[in-house]
Amino acid sequence: MTDPEFMDLAESLLHRVESTCDAINDAGIADIDNQRVGSMVTLVFANRSQIIINLQKPLHEVWMASRSGGYHFCWRDGRWQDTKAQGDFFTLLGHDASAQAGVALPFEA
Repeated sequence: MTDPEFMDLAESLLHRVESTCDAINDAGIADIDNQRVGSMVTLVFANRSQIIINLQKPLHEVWMASRSGGYHFCWRDGRWQDTKAQGDFFTLLGHDASAQAGVALPFEA
């Protein structure tokens, strides 16, 4: 994968995360403050817990840190998949965000 291809795919992922947080907030499902600084998005939940999503451009990976741990994702078979075979990005984000918010949250690819 080239650097521009990685950036297109990774930027699309970050935009999807941000737009999903906005939709969750607009629907009143939960209160998630999503802040973006450069290539990092921080989700802050009502209980002050956080999920941090960060692009690792030299490695062509997306990293996510949550209460349950840290994950590294690479683009494989048309999805962002965990490098340790723990699942895909949106499945793990949905699981961890739901746990931290205390309510089921609809994060989807």
